[in-house]
Amino acid sequence: MSGLPPPVTLSEKLTVSDVVAVAREASTVSALDGDARERVEASRNTVVEALARPGARIYGITTGYGALSGTRIAAADAARLSWNLILKCAAGTGPPLPEDWVRAMLLVRANSLALGASGVRPVIIDTLVRMLNRGVTPVVPGKGSLGASGDLAPLAHMAAVATRAPGPDQGADGGEDSTAFSGEAWFEGRRMDGASAMAAAGISRPGLQAKEGLALTNGTTMMVAGAALQLHDARRLLLHAELAAALSFEALLARSAALNPALHEANNQPGQIGTAARLRALLSGSGLIDADADRVQDAYSLRCTPQVIGPVHDMVGFLWGRVEASLNAVSDNPLVFPADGQDPGAVVSGGNFHGAGPALWLDTLGIALADVASLSDRRVFRMLTPELSAGLPAMLVESPGLHGGLMSLQYTGAALVSDNKTLAHPDSVDSIPTSANQEDHVSMGANAARHTREILDNTRTVLAIELLSAAQGVYLRRPEGPDRLGPGTRAVYDTVRECVPPVIADRSLAADVARLEAVIDDGTLERAARRALGDLWSPAPR
Repeated sequence: MSGLPPPVTLSEKLTVSDVVAVAREASTVSALDGDARERVEASRNTVVEALARPGARIYGITTGYGALSGTRIAAADAARLSWNLILKCAAGTGPPLPEDWVRAMLLVRANSLALGASGVRPVIIDTLVRMLNRGVTPVVPGKGSLGASGDLAPLAHMAAVATRAPGPDQGADGGEDSTAFSGEAWFEGRRMDGASAMAAAGISRPGLQAKEGLALTNGTTMMVAGAALQLHDARRLLLHAELAAALSFEALLARSAALNPALHEANNQPGQIGTAARLRALLSGSGLIDADADRVQDAYSLRCTPQVIGPVHDMVGFLWGRVEASLNAVSDNPLVFPADGQDPGAVVSGGNFHGAGPALWLDTLGIALADVASLSDRRVFRMLTPELSAGLPAMLVESPGLHGGLMSLQYTGAALVSDNKTLAHPDSVDSIPTSANQEDHVSMGANAARHTREILDNTRTVLAIELLSAAQGVYLRRPEGPDRLGPGTRAVYDTVRECVPPVIADRSLAADVARLEAVIDDGTLERAARRALGDLWSPAPR
């Protein structure tokens, strides 16, 4: 038991690291503590009291939704209205979101509800927590959210697994009606209907009551959960972009002058200063850097590396703060505020579900990562081109012509860089009116979240291609090429070599790239650099 990660607590201090721990690292989530449970119960009591008032007119509780908000609903039908919302919104399409993304959504939604402004019963939150701890992961189609009235379709598919229609909803045998819609879920490696998955995990599905359908579906949960995972991955990718760049500096006999600390201090940009410092540390002690004495300066893809990667570090740091604030926010509608001192309780309708912020943040991250991949591909191109590579053989193979070497691998990288350019078109500038023009400006942030994840995956592959190419370039500086590396870049080179042998003759390189992507993901390369350099090379501060 001592080897298990500590549980994550629902609180106002949920972090990106907490989301990653629960989504990917099997961390459990603690049950609601006493204070949080009291907040949730107070909010729920406010809903019950409001519903009991004769003639109460409360959006989504005693009225229809969206353009139907002018239609009155009897208080007795408020619970059924909640379930009807789940049914009508469970209209997503496309391939399912990855399981880690859905687990992150479960955590982010549970945390938002636990803040006590959503009007749900504690059992709703308890159910989401049990799903995380017992490994029930809803199947959530990736497409269908406008990112405005919240991520309605994705969250409805999630809620259909976690909850059910109000009342007994019984079949002929007295148990739950097996024909009732319950979505789908993964449990213990199998995909099945949601009710079966929950039963197999020993989790009861509470019947929905008034307001709870809205509380489960309104909000920026898909966007924010995706952003948290993507920021974590982006920070790791940026460090590996520096590792790959340093090895390319070695292969191309780059000039060190462009990394002069005074030059970067003069530009007064923290991210740039940090990238330049890490590159200097990685290249310290190198016998290949500055080996081309006739060269005055390098192409932009080398000497401007700190000026390109550094600002992305700065952007990730800014976005990290915005996303962590959103992890601890309430974004459904209406919000329920219990009586406090002289202020009476209130149910307030507004627009916290609008995803304009997450859409902008995700677009920004995607654009920034696309630029990192573009820079990486240009360095690979230089290494394969004799006129640009300071003496390396064409296509980074000793017998070009008979063997094509890494030619086609650069094609793959170029295709991904071009794909990124299309994916990086900002979704946040798009909108389309829906619900009879009641919802006349939407964020398209869910599309931004999906596209940014694709950009991130493409960028990881491009960096793996650069690592393979740079290691090949250093290998071709034989006989002493690898021995002239600095301690930092030698550690990176040796780690690459453990995964990928030199390219002597043509072979399929797809599996080699996949292995390098895996060591980027698991941090092997980063740990090798840190062991070699200690405090001289460290991740960028947040």
